[in-house]
Amino acid sequence: MRYSGAEITIKLLEREDIDIITGIPGGANLPLYSALAKSGIRHILARHEQGACFMSHGMARSTGKTAVCFATSGPGATNLLTAIADAKMDSVPIVAITGQVSSSLIGTDAFQEVDTYGLTIPITKHNFLIRSAEELLDAIPEAFRIAAEGRPGPVLVDIPKDVQLETIEIGSFDRPRKEPRSIRIDSGGIERAAEMINSSKRPVLYAGGGITLSGAEGPLRELAHKNSIPAASTLMGLGCFPADDGMFIGMLGMHGQRYTNHIMREADLLLAFGARFDDRATGKVAEFCPNARIIHIDIDSAEINKIKKADIYILGDVRHAIEQLLPLVERNDREAWTRTVSDIREKYPVQERTGRDGLSPETIIRKVASCAGEEAIIATDVGQHQMWVAQYYPFSRPRTLLTSGGLGTMGFGFPAAIGAGLANPGKKIVCFTGDGSFLMNIQEMATLSELGLDIKIVLFNNRHLGLVRQQQEYFYGKEYIASRFYCKTNFAKIGEGFGIESHDLAGAEDPFLALEEAIKKEGPALINIPLSADENVTPMVAPGSGNHDMIGGETNG
Repeated sequence: MRYSGAEITIKLLEREDIDIITGIPGGANLPLYSALAKSGIRHILARHEQGACFMSHGMARSTGKTAVCFATSGPGATNLLTAIADAKMDSVPIVAITGQVSSSLIGTDAFQEVDTYGLTIPITKHNFLIRSAEELLDAIPEAFRIAAEGRPGPVLVDIPKDVQLETIEIGSFDRPRKEPRSIRIDSGGIERAAEMINSSKRPVLYAGGGITLSGAEGPLRELAHKNSIPAASTLMGLGCFPADDGMFIGMLGMHGQRYTNHIMREADLLLAFGARFDDRATGKVAEFCPNARIIHIDIDSAEINKIKKADIYILGDVRHAIEQLLPLVERNDREAWTRTVSDIREKYPVQERTGRDGLSPETIIRKVASCAGEEAIIATDVGQHQMWVAQYYPFSRPRTLLTSGGLGTMGFGFPAAIGAGLANPGKKIVCFTGDGSFLMNIQEMATLSELGLDIKIVLFNNRHLGLVRQQQEYFYGKEYIASRFYCKTNFAKIGEGFGIESHDLAGAEDPFLALEEAIKKEGPALINIPLSADENVTPMVAPGSGNHDMIGGETNG
C-alpha cells in the first residue's frame, strides 16, 4: 500500500502511543494536518507555537512520557526555539515536528524559510532534516528513542513539504527497533561510595531533577532514613522527598532557607545524586560545601567533574545506583550529626510573614495547598512567585511541580499547566504566575476556555517585574528602570472576556474564603491577588556570593 510522508509520520506517531499533539498549522505542514485528520490522535490548537511546545512540556514533565508538538516552517519553527531550549536545560523528552519549505527551495530564502536544522543544533539532543519519505521510517522511531534514552531531552524532526507529499510503497510498519542503550554501573565505584558513606560523620544528600527522571525517590528516601542522612533538593528535585519528612531539609541555593544552606556548609560528605551543580544551587562554587568530599552519580558523563571535582563518580541511572548502594550502607542513627542539624534549624528558622489582612505569599500558597490536595499538579512561571512556591508549597510527590529551572522562561507556567491538565484528566492543576509572566502567553486563555480544564490560575499581581525590581533594590542602587507596569491591567475582566470565571481578591470581603471557593470549584478560573511591590522573596544569595551569605530571612516574623 502506498503512503505519503505525512501519512507515514502520523502512523509512526500512533505506533509510539501518542494520543495528543499540540500545535498550529501553516502552509509548510498542512499535509501533516491532512493526515492527522484521518487519525484518532487528538490535536490541541494553541494560539502561539511557544505555547504549544510548553503544553507538550506539561504533558511530558507530569507523566515522564515523550510528548509531541507541531509547527510550520519559518516563524512557526522559530517560535518553538525558546521552549525547545527550555526542554534541553531541564531534560524534558519532547519531539518537535516542523514543516519545511520544499527541498528544491531550501537555501533560496523562500517564503517562510529558515534553517531550522542549523538553529536547533545547540538546543536539542539530536535533530533530523528529512530528505525522503523512506527516511521517516527510521527517523521518527529514532527520535523517540533519543528523546527518552539516558538523560531525556528534545529532538526536532524537520520535514520538507515535498517529502510530506511524496508517496512510497510500504508493506509493513513493523521494523526492528534499536534497543535503548544502558550504562553498566561500576560495582567497584558502588563499593567505594558505600565505604565513604559509612565512614563519614556529617553526610548530606543533594538531590536533583535526575531523581524524579529516574523514579529514584523511593530508594533515595530509604537510603536517607537507613543512614540518617539529611537531604536537600534543588528546585527541580522538589517532590522527591515529602515536605514533612524528618530527613528533608528543604531546597538549597539562592532562595533556599538559611538553615538548609548552613547545614550543607557543615557537611563532610556530599552525595550529589542526579544533580548538576547548577550555579543557582551552589552559589560561589569554591565556597559550596568547602570541607566535603563528593560522591557524584549522574547519567550524563558531560556533568561529571564539570563544575566540582568528584572524589568518586558513578556514571549511570541514579535509581539503579542507589539500589545497589542500599545493601552496602550501614544502618546508622548519627545522633551527633542529627543534633547539629536540629540546632542549625533552630538557629535559622523559616521566615513567616502575615502581610496586610493576613494575605502574604506564604499564607496564600499554604491556603491553596490545603484546598488543592496532595495529588494536585502545580505549575509556575518564573520570578518571585516561583521562588515563594518552592519555599512554601508542601510538595510530597514527584512530578507535581512543573517549573522552568535551567532556562528560567517567563510564560512557561500557564501553557505547561494546560498540558498537565490534558495528560492528567481528573487531577486539579494550579498555575502560580505573576502579572509579568502571565502576559507573556496570555493568549492561551483562549485554548483553556475551549478545553474547559480544571486549571486554577493564581496570579500574584504587584504591577512589576518583581524579581527584576528586587535585584534593582538590592544590587543596583534602587534604580528602578523598566521594571514597573504603569498600565493597571484588569486581569479579571480579561479572564471573563475569554469566557473564564475570574475573581479579584482585592474586592473580596473574606479573601481566604473566596480563594478556597475558587480553588475547590470544578473548571477553569483566574484568581487575581494584589501584592505590594515591596514584598521581596527572601532569603536570597547575592550573585557571586557563597550560599551561607544570605540577604533577609534572619528572623521568624
